[in-house]
Amino acid sequence: MPEEEDLVELKFRLYDGSDVGPFHYSQTATVSMLKARILSEWPKDKKIVPRTANDIKLINAGKILENGKTVAQCKAPFDDLPKSVITMHVVVQPSPTRARSEKKIEEEEASQGSFCSCTIM
Repeated sequence: MPEEEDLVELKFRLYDGSDVGPFHYSQTATVSMLKARILSEWPKDKKIVPRTANDIKLINAGKILENGKTVAQCKAPFDDLPKSVITMHVVVQPSPTRARSEKKIEEEEASQGSFCSCTIM
């Protein structure tokens, strides 16, 4: 287990101002690991719910964090204050390919429900 000094305390601010966390992470934890934890801890009473960890975008210091980056690489310089909790913002955004395929399915279902029949004589 990493030493207490090496741990970073993070909390995640959701779209409605509520928080998930704070949790302690190693500085070597990746953004992908953070997203997986957020997904598993997502409050059940929210209207917007990510389906996968890829639907979650994390923002820290105005930058969208890349999945392969570590916590140490994502921290802003002013986050090095002792005993501070770093707040990262969470945006739920479905992947474009899935969003397009779901929209196409909805359009197909809508077109099947209403149809027009014309007879020209």
